[in-house]
Amino acid sequence: MSFVKRFVSLAVATTAAVPMVMGSAQADDWSGYDGIETFHAHLKPVTVNNSQASGTTTVWLDGNTARVRMEVDDVLADHPHAQHIHIGGRGECPTRYDAGIHNGKRALSTLDGLESYGGVETSLTTEGDTSADSGLAVDRFPDAPGGSYTYDRTFELSQAAADAIRADNAVIVVHGIDYDGDGTYGDVLGASELDPALPMEATNPAACGPLHMKH
Repeated sequence: MSFVKRFVSLAVATTAAVPMVMGSAQADDWSGYDGIETFHAHLKPVTVNNSQASGTTTVWLDGNTARVRMEVDDVLADHPHAQHIHIGGRGECPTRYDAGIHNGKRALSTLDGLESYGGVETSLTTEGDTSADSGLAVDRFPDAPGGSYTYDRTFELSQAAADAIRADNAVIVVHGIDYDGDGTYGDVLGASELDPALPMEATNPAACGPLHMKH
C-alpha cells in the first residue's frame, strides 16, 4: 500500500472512533478558580503552506495538570491533524522566510520551523499517551469532520512542558495541509521528513500560535 493510501485509510478509520467533544462536564470555563493559571493562543494560518486554518487554544494549569481546549477551523476535512505543544525554540511561529524548497516547491516543513517553535514536548492526542512519542499517532488525533473540530482534554503535563508554558516559551502547532487543493494528503511535496512513510502534506504545519498568560 502506498504511503498516501495508508494515511488516508487511517483517516477514514478515525472518523468513527475519535470523539471530538469531550462531554458536558468539561464545558465550563476553569478561569477564576483558586490556583488556576490561564494561557491562550490565537492560531493563525501558515500561509506559505497554502493553509487557511485558524483557531484558538486555551490552556488552564493547576500545578502540572492541564486542561487544553481548542477550536480549529478551515483544515482539511476528514483527515487526522496532529497537534502539539512545541517548546525550546524562540517561543514564536515561523514566517514564510523560514520555508524551504520541497519537491521543487516552497513550503514550510515541521523541521523548517524548529528554531522558531522548538521540538514537540506534548502530543495533544484524544486518548492515551500525550508525550512526544505519540507525535505521529495519527489514529489518536482529531480528524476534522467538515473541516473543523473541537478538542477538550485534561491530562498531566511533563515538567518541561509546564515550565515552558509558564516561561512564555510554548507554541501550539496544528499539522496537516492540502498544499495543492486536491482534497487529500498527497505527494505534491514529497515524503515527510519526520516519517518517510507519510506524505509531507500530512505533517507540515497548518496553523500556529504562541501561548501567553491571559491577564
